[in-house]
Amino acid sequence: MSSLAQRVARGAYSLLLRLLQPLYVLRLQRRGRVEPLYQHAIDERLGVYDGAPSAGWVWVHAVSLGETRAAAALIDALRVLRPGMRLLLTHGTATGREAGVEALREGDAQAWLPYDTPAIAERFLAHFSPAIGVLMETEVWPNLLLAAQARSLPMVLANARLSVKSHRQGQRLAALMRPAAQSLRLVLAQTEADAARLRDAGAPNVQVSGNLKFDMSPEPAQVALGHVWQAGLARDVVLAAVTREGEEAMLLAAWQQQSEPRPLLLIVPRHPQRFDEVAALVTGAGFTLARRSSWGDAPSAEAVQAQVWLGDSMREMALYYGVARVALLGGSFAPLGGQNLIEAAACGCPVVMGPHTFNFADAAELSEAAGAAVRVASLADGLKVALTLMAPARHHAMAAQALHFAETHRGAARRMSQIMTSTLHFPPSSGGASE
Repeated sequence: MSSLAQRVARGAYSLLLRLLQPLYVLRLQRRGRVEPLYQHAIDERLGVYDGAPSAGWVWVHAVSLGETRAAAALIDALRVLRPGMRLLLTHGTATGREAGVEALREGDAQAWLPYDTPAIAERFLAHFSPAIGVLMETEVWPNLLLAAQARSLPMVLANARLSVKSHRQGQRLAALMRPAAQSLRLVLAQTEADAARLRDAGAPNVQVSGNLKFDMSPEPAQVALGHVWQAGLARDVVLAAVTREGEEAMLLAAWQQQSEPRPLLLIVPRHPQRFDEVAALVTGAGFTLARRSSWGDAPSAEAVQAQVWLGDSMREMALYYGVARVALLGGSFAPLGGQNLIEAAACGCPVVMGPHTFNFADAAELSEAAGAAVRVASLADGLKVALTLMAPARHHAMAAQALHFAETHRGAARRMSQIMTSTLHFPPSSGGASE
């Protein structure tokens, strides 16, 4: 029985979402002008679907690109143990939905995650009637989880993480978030620290099974092509990987202070809607620019001569790590929590990270201890260290340590799939319904 405070908190949350729903739809339409997939099937986000209702799905929700790629490793492991399972894969972002297509097989379905009001969540569950639900990493949605609980739908939080900052925020919203956490049937945490915070937040049955991102294998052809590009250049490449708003301006200001001849600077923003904005920052700082989207399998003559490259393509991070001698970790030089550095390690690319890695604290600490990454206090310090890491002997040693680090921590997908299939009742395979 929920307390009065919990009922009031959920009612206020639901009312706020209902009031914001028109703005939510408007935001999707506006974002769709830059990324057209956001305008696709907006009705799905409101719980309205084509086709007849169906049942028996193994539902996996992966909000964005990183979560979708991690989920793919888990999905592959689950198919080994349950080869006939029918997958319903949901997303919140265009990059996630685009990447998720590769995980689908005949009879599977893909949809947008429903907007988290009680009515919309109920329509979603009524239409698909999943047998099992798996949310990736941090996707705890109060109304959706409580609607699932009312249907006795077992929900799993897989590859779960909870930073100190997010835990504090959750404690302030405990009347809303604690019932949602308590409704989870199983939580598979990345680390012991994540597990302790998740238990404190109210989650039952928390087990530590590692980080799925270690099981994500970079595309070998992309890494190899990056090495070919590197061999064809007359200079080394410094990669600013998955940068966030504000970091590019800091980076370019610091880059202007570097003496000639400079290495080639490659900037890959996290969000594709910012590609043009970052391009303007580069040219505004006085640097010549080449955009990855302007050439095919090999850099053009103009690109080879440019001072800065803009990685304005999607799903080519392995290529960028392959061409780079060292990567500056985006999101870690401003208080944004950092980005995933495991892919860089799996590509054999040494990483220089700033002080702010709270979203990936365990992976950051482990990589530093393994010699795959170096931590610095500021972006200016990061550039200095990055330049020293380009010395051949230092680079080769760190690259080897990075590859060893990535390989050592693999296996989370196998562990999670075994726990899930032994703990939960998976539906029998059947033909038919697809969306």
